Order: sequence, then C-alpha cells, then structure tokens
Amino acid sequence: MIIKKNFLGAICLSTAASIWGGMYVASKYVLNYIPPFTLVWLRYAIAFVVLFAVLKTSKKKKENIVKKDWILIGCIGFVGYFISISCQFIGTKLSDAHTGALITSATPVFIVVFARLILKEALTLRKIISLFLAVVGVIIIVGWESNFGSYFLGSMILVLAAITWALLSILVKIASRRLSSLTITTYAILVAFIFTTPLMLWEMQFNDFYYKSILIILGILYLGVISTAGAFFLWNKGMELMDAGIGSLFFFFQPVVGSLLGWALLNEEITINFFLGGSLILTSVLIVCVNEKSSSPKPCEN
Repeated sequence: MIIKKNFLGAICLSTAASIWGGMYVASKYVLNYIPPFTLVWLRYAIAFVVLFAVLKTSKKKKENIVKKDWILIGCIGFVGYFISISCQFIGTKLSDAHTGALITSATPVFIVVFARLILKEALTLRKIISLFLAVVGVIIIVGWESNFGSYFLGSMILVLAAITWALLSILVKIASRRLSSLTITTYAILVAFIFTTPLMLWEMQFNDFYYKSILIILGILYLGVISTAGAFFLWNKGMELMDAGIGSLFFFFQPVVGSLLGWALLNEEITINFFLGGSLILTSVLIVCVNEKSSSPKPCEN
C-alpha cells in the first residue's frame, strides 16, 4: 500500500512540475496581450469553477470542514496562491527571468527545512545529497551569471516567493490529514481569487487587454484548467501521498521541461549543459527513490 501511494505521489508531483515547466510557453504568449495580475485572476476564476464543479459532482463522502480547517485553507490560499504567485511576478519584473529561475530553484531546500522543523521529518544523508545534486543541476542548466546585486529588491522578493511556496507545501501536508486534496485546492484557490481581485481592478485602470483571438482564449483556458486547476491539485495530492522532503525534489522537473519546450516551440538554444544538469536532477530523484539494499528501482520511501 505504501509503495503504491509513493508511486502515485511521484507521478502526481512530476506531472505538476512538468506542467508548470510548460506553462512558460503559454504565459509568454498570453502576457503580450493581458497584464499579469489580470491573467492570474482569470486563471483562478477558471480553476475554481472547474474544481468546484468536480468537487460537487464527485461521489466521495461529504467532508466536515470545521473552523480550524477553514483557517488552514485560508492560509494556504493567502500564503501560497496569493503571496507566492504575486511575489514571483513582481520579483521577476524587478529582476529578470534568469535570476528568477535560479532563486526559485531554492524552493525544495526550504521545503526540506520546513518539513524538518514543522513535520519533524528525518533529514537523512540521502536527502541532503539529492538536494545538493538537484540544485547543482539547475545551476548548470540556467547558468550562474546572474545580477543578484543589481536586482537586490527583486531578488529578495523572489526569495520570499520560494519560502512561501515551500510553506504552502507543508500546510497542504498538514491539511490533507483531515481533508481531501480536491477540497483543499478548490477553496484555497477561491481565497487567492478574492485577494487577487483588488490587484486586478487596480491594474485594469492602467492597462488594456486584448482577448479577441482564439489563441489568446485557448491560452487562458490552458493556464486556468491545466496549469492551475490540474497542476495545483496534482501537486497537493502528491504532497499528501509522499514524504514532503522527498516530494520536494520533483519540483526540479520544472526547469527541465521548460527548457525542452522552449527549444521545441520557441526555437531557444539548448546546450550540453541542459543534458548535464538534467542528468544530475534525474540522479537526485533516483537516489531517494531506489532502495540502497537493492539494485532494482523501487518507489520512494517515506
């Protein structure tokens, strides 16, 4: 049973991270026509409608959500989906995409730290080695030539984005002890939608947006249904099923898939560094997912 849960968790987390890696292509196109907070607001509106419909039509036993559950869901929505996503946008705008990619790659490190402090998960040597290899892999892929000093404010905001997303992952792990991942994701997105609304209204006073194109509409639907409703649910479900420290490593699939799709769809250059870094990331996952006492692969251990 544990093996099955861990295998399913690995599938959920790697799929979610891969979707976010591919989100870069759709976002880059749609953001040419729709300002960022308005796009986030649209993503959350669409995602909530989709998830709420699934939640209400599902045949699962009705959950008893008490006051402390609502507080926890509110924290997940505010800290993770509102603060973290907003900081990613603002931080990247005040720095650059390269700096953002480097700093965001620190998210799994914060997840492991929070998992140790809050969930009391063991900090094993295999976890430390895996995390180190994965971080090095990301640095090899995106490079180290970044202007942290020149973009100090942007860099600090991006660090906050990484910390809050890590905290989100831990809060989801706690909430999943009582509630389903579908319930958590649905109502947390509603909270984020509510907090994003004032920013969207403010932004609309200074920006116009163009939507009279089937490609733009399809892009928005993809971001709302697949990248938000689907990927957020899969990430939360994966964190429910797996040890948070091990699950955090699957976050590193994001830059790998993003680089691949950027090469395939946007004609971006891909170098030997991609294959070297990608190999280290894959190795880091295998280290914690292969039984030391066996030469054959085995699903991740808690």
